[in-house]
Amino acid sequence: MEPWAAVLGLLGVLALGVLAVHALSRLLAPGPVLTVGPFLSGAPPREHALSRFHVRWYTVSLLFLAFDMEMVFMYPWALVVSEVGVGAVVEMFAFLGLLMTGVAYAWRQGALRWA
Repeated sequence: MEPWAAVLGLLGVLALGVLAVHALSRLLAPGPVLTVGPFLSGAPPREHALSRFHVRWYTVSLLFLAFDMEMVFMYPWALVVSEVGVGAVVEMFAFLGLLMTGVAYAWRQGALRWA
């Protein structure tokens, strides 16, 4: 048997499995019984779920992602810093300096001002 025939057969079995699960969920799903709005601690929502956010929140989210990525890189670094030595410490401080430069820029531009 050709190697590509096995791959095509596996893709066919996968497609049939997906279609079977989809058809089964359609058969077993309850009808449209939703008669209430979304639950928001017992209070009705004040605005639409797809309402726009102020542009300030995008800057805050980018700052959060920057510090989140810092933690992603610091955990593995902490495991190998004793093996690598001074070079790893210098590289991490350069990385932290770059992040602090970004925070200082955002602070200077007023991204952290709430009023």
